[in-house]
Amino acid sequence: MKIRGLSLILAACLSSALAGCISAPEPQRREPARSALGTFSPAPAAQTCLARLGQSDAGFTPLPDQYYGAGCSTLNAVRLTWLESDDRRLQLSNLGPVSCPLATTLSGWARFGVDRAARQILGSPLLRIETMGTYSCRTVAGTARLSGHATANAIDIAAFLLADGRRVSVLNNWSGGTPAEREFLRVIHASACKRFGTVLSPDYNAAHRNHFHLEIGASRPFCR
Repeated sequence: MKIRGLSLILAACLSSALAGCISAPEPQRREPARSALGTFSPAPAAQTCLARLGQSDAGFTPLPDQYYGAGCSTLNAVRLTWLESDDRRLQLSNLGPVSCPLATTLSGWARFGVDRAARQILGSPLLRIETMGTYSCRTVAGTARLSGHATANAIDIAAFLLADGRRVSVLNNWSGGTPAEREFLRVIHASACKRFGTVLSPDYNAAHRNHFHLEIGASRPFCR
């Protein structure tokens, strides 16, 4: 009798389980992933870019994607605080959001193009890159086409401060200054043309008399 009663109980339990009467444990709820680089997890492609930027030893903070209307946005952007040369941190001025691909390209140019040229041609390492900004919701002058600045894919470079205190600016030294300073600016301009899609200098037009315009993502490379 005991065995028969136990069998009946087991049969009832099995029947109840198959009918779904015994509730299964609820799945655990997972919090949204949080990246060690910030309070959100970028898309895989963005994570790859951030990893590359991190390998350059640049100082940066990833920024959430932002849409501003009129086609303007800052996607996969970072806020750069410094870049790295062979033996020191390179300071930056007047920077807004910078797309990660632009920041990565800028990092390589600053280290291998600008700093090394400054050491070889001017005899002093680079200390700071002075910019005229990055993101700005605007069109290319005289056209309806959005500027690379409207998506944080362009940066304007005005001058370079060396460790020995000298300041070499595009405005004053592209055509003026010493022969070495002019050579330095032309060497780093040529170096930029190998890395960026669009590079504009004072030789392009009067609007660029005081800066280099460096932009990524151009369908056709343009260097002037």
